[in-house]
Amino acid sequence: MAVGLLILALIAFIADFVVRRLLTRVLLKIVGLKTDDLDVLLRPVVRNLARVVPSLVIQFGIGSVPHLAPVAANLIRNVVGAFTIVAVVLAIASALDMANALYNRTERAHRKSIKGYLQVVKLVFFAIATILVIATLIDRSPLLLLSGLGALAAVLMLVFKDTILSLVASVQLNSNDMLRVGDWIEMPQMSADGDVIDIALHTVKVQNWDKTITTIPTWRLINEPYKNWRGMQESGGRRIKRSLLIDQNSVRFLTSEEREKMRRIMLIDDYLATKAQELDDWNRQLIESGRDPVNTRRATNLGTFRAYVQHYLKNHPRISQHMTQLVRQMAPTEMGLPLEIYCFTSTTAWADYEAIQADIFDHLLAILPEFGLRLAQQPTGADMAAVFTALGREA
Repeated sequence: MAVGLLILALIAFIADFVVRRLLTRVLLKIVGLKTDDLDVLLRPVVRNLARVVPSLVIQFGIGSVPHLAPVAANLIRNVVGAFTIVAVVLAIASALDMANALYNRTERAHRKSIKGYLQVVKLVFFAIATILVIATLIDRSPLLLLSGLGALAAVLMLVFKDTILSLVASVQLNSNDMLRVGDWIEMPQMSADGDVIDIALHTVKVQNWDKTITTIPTWRLINEPYKNWRGMQESGGRRIKRSLLIDQNSVRFLTSEEREKMRRIMLIDDYLATKAQELDDWNRQLIESGRDPVNTRRATNLGTFRAYVQHYLKNHPRISQHMTQLVRQMAPTEMGLPLEIYCFTSTTAWADYEAIQADIFDHLLAILPEFGLRLAQQPTGADMAAVFTALGREA
């Protein structure tokens, strides 16, 4: 009996070695992969499929071993049969992983992920394999086990509640194109702010800008709000929305001399000329009609500065000219009069965007005194020191 078992094991080992070598070559020719991809993609599939052959050899050859009790032979046959089922299912799971890896190399993978669907298929195969393995080990029909699943339906619904929710969420996310690998999303309630790096059945992984990883349950992306920045990235422009707080006490009318002096600023030369003509025509008609001169219109330094900012943005090479551009006054506050700049850069790269935005506001802050305007801010130590110095001089 020992010699017979040893010979059977040796035959199974040789069959495993031969089939694994032949199967590798056949699959390489069918799939057409390079040898560099063998270890990553094909080896798990080949390894699991090759295990089926020795298990079949043992299953059908165990009856030929002399002096082996029928009960022991039947037990070995059942165990090896269960092992065969497990090997087949693991081979299918490895093949699905290989299909996902090949799909991820295509351009379409960035728009739609199939990983969640493949995981559902693997769950179905594992569930079927579990029933078949148990039925094989106890030497009973699988229908006997299936007949008892009806009573366990409620329990299974509770156990697989998250899986069912995640499956529905994955279908909605993919069918509505709500999320892709590579999208930048913000979900403050989950502390997620970064790029999506993986979309699976149960979880979505987000790599935050500080290089940490946030794992979000898939179903929460359907039930809770989040911001997807894909639209911004596809538009090719990123919004600048920032305000300058103007000291309202510095807003005043411009004299004729100041207007002429400002015409040296090239960006508003034409504006000032047109504005002067408009004001002169209006005021001339007003005086001719006998109205009081107090009703005449005059240019303000704030309005002139606003026109300068508009022309500055229109002539800026890094500002998108086919997207919205606004320079508007917001409601006055106790901190000053907000003058909001609303425009879009011509790039979505984070570093370039920040540099463009900083350059724009550096320039506007520096040129603000040319229009007789001041920024409003709370007094600092330097301001208080200047006041005390002035009071000391007066004393």
